[in-house]
Amino acid sequence: MNVLASSIAFASRFRLDGALAAVTGAGRGIGRACALALATAGAEIVAIGRTRTELESLADEIAMIGGKCRVAVCDVCERVAMNALFSDLPTLDVLVNNAGTNVPQPALEVDEATFDRIFDLNVKAAFFTAQAAARRMRDAGTRGSIINMSSQAGHVALRHRAVYCATKHAMEGFTKVMAVELAPFGIRVNTVAPTFIETPMTKLFLADADFADYVRANIPLGHFGTVEDIEGAVLYLASPAARLVTGTSLRVDGGWTAQ
Repeated sequence: MNVLASSIAFASRFRLDGALAAVTGAGRGIGRACALALATAGAEIVAIGRTRTELESLADEIAMIGGKCRVAVCDVCERVAMNALFSDLPTLDVLVNNAGTNVPQPALEVDEATFDRIFDLNVKAAFFTAQAAARRMRDAGTRGSIINMSSQAGHVALRHRAVYCATKHAMEGFTKVMAVELAPFGIRVNTVAPTFIETPMTKLFLADADFADYVRANIPLGHFGTVEDIEGAVLYLASPAARLVTGTSLRVDGGWTAQ
């Protein structure tokens, strides 16, 4: 094989032409960026979220780059609707299980309603979304990739985020079990674990100068992350280039958890 052919073959390992990729929380932030990245790599996107206008805007943007996007207005906490959504897909190659939330509170001030809200979305909905996707992959005979959007909070303690940390530690746990149980079907399950990424959800947190200084001081590379930093990690795990990678966490944290 000559050098040009070798280069083309290598690049093709990161392509997703002909793949169908579902992304939850696709209307904004990390989810939107991941959907665009996967579409750029050739995947057809199923954009899942609660706000139709955001999803249709994403679909228009994907169409402008020559891609395809199906809009699915659905709350990931609605299990019956989510199961029906995945069951109706002709196949499924990739899931970016991205929908999540965070409500910072000191541990001594956490109220039960907030605890339940965060766990319902970050753990229960995430688990059953992954389950529904895995069933579709198994039934279609697809050697698929499930990418659960975790956090560095799944590996370390973050102040005023006891509940959020608990949910992401839980996600890291069920990801490993699913990876082992789904391996016989050729389905890979991993997490991406970002540090603080500049998104609409984190904008308010990072606007606090003291908190922003705390974050920077704990990132050896010295700066916040952007959604572009997450795109590459997700694309890698979704692609054939990561065919031997399962049950692991790809930390995009600037070195935070290495300390």
